Amino acid sequence: MNMYADAGQASKEAMDNVLKSISAMTKGFQQIAAETGDFTKRNYETSTKMFEELAQTRTPDKVIEIQTNYMKSCYEAWVSQASKINEIYAGVARETFKPFESNLNKAANFAQDTSYQAA
Repeated sequence: MNMYADAGQASKEAMDNVLKSISAMTKGFQQIAAETGDFTKRNYETSTKMFEELAQTRTPDKVIEIQTNYMKSCYEAWVSQASKINEIYAGVARETFKPFESNLNKAANFAQDTSYQAA
């Protein structure tokens, strides 16, 4: 009877860990979506500002200067955004796996104990 209780408890713990993992993943994806939305909004505002400046420009040199500064700022913003998203994905992976660490440790200890008993 003890074996059945242990199996039931292990099954419950595994399901709880799956739910915690899914919850962490969902929160991470929501954070990624929010960050991407903010980035898109900032990018749109920057583009609008640049086009307004271009519409008021009269010389080709000034047009080139505005476009160069715009492209430089876009590249820097994109690199910064890529770094943020990378950090978020790493955090999501860490938080998603965290609930399973205790189960893996228990399984490793069980396997080690079983191998000692067999020897």
